[in-house]
Amino acid sequence: MPGTPILTVALHGYGMKATTMLDLVRPAFGSFGVVASIEAPYQFYMGTPGESQIGYNWGTAAHWEANVRLHHEMVRRVIDECRQTYGIPATRTVLVGFSQPVSVNYRLVATYPEVAAGVVGVCGGVPRDWEDPKYSQVSAALLHIARDQDEFYPAETARGFERRLRFRSADVELHMLPGGHRYPSKASPLIAQWLERTILR
Repeated sequence: MPGTPILTVALHGYGMKATTMLDLVRPAFGSFGVVASIEAPYQFYMGTPGESQIGYNWGTAAHWEANVRLHHEMVRRVIDECRQTYGIPATRTVLVGFSQPVSVNYRLVATYPEVAAGVVGVCGGVPRDWEDPKYSQVSAALLHIARDQDEFYPAETARGFERRLRFRSADVELHMLPGGHRYPSKASPLIAQWLERTILR
């Protein structure tokens, strides 16, 4: 289906907002179809009193299983609504996450393999329980973009993500870009090449 647009579902990192993530992913995905950016369900104040801004996150370790279930429900609902509205199939659906939701997106496609054809993880991790038999083999192509100065996911740890991801997916591509824990502006060409190889072929 060469003329069918791509549905990109974007999930922001801890303390960010949906609009921020939309601005970050639009250069790479905007020309291919529909981009839906989801705001995380939990809000909190950031900064000093009187200068606080509101940030959003996908939950804490204290109730992680419930947070994962809510993430799965939210993302699947958005995908279903977009499919009904735009008629975009799972074979043209991509999940994009920055930081906190990366591992939860991986869990989603290993729990519901039919939900998307591709997953892009930026500056995030692989689930700790990734090898657990409760997960299925992943049919989606996985693109993981790490940073060599990431404060939360050190380069030596991130280099092992490709091997771990291949435990469930046959199509894994990992890139290590210079810089710290930020969405890389130079990610767009890598994403475009990956889309051409996987989703747009």
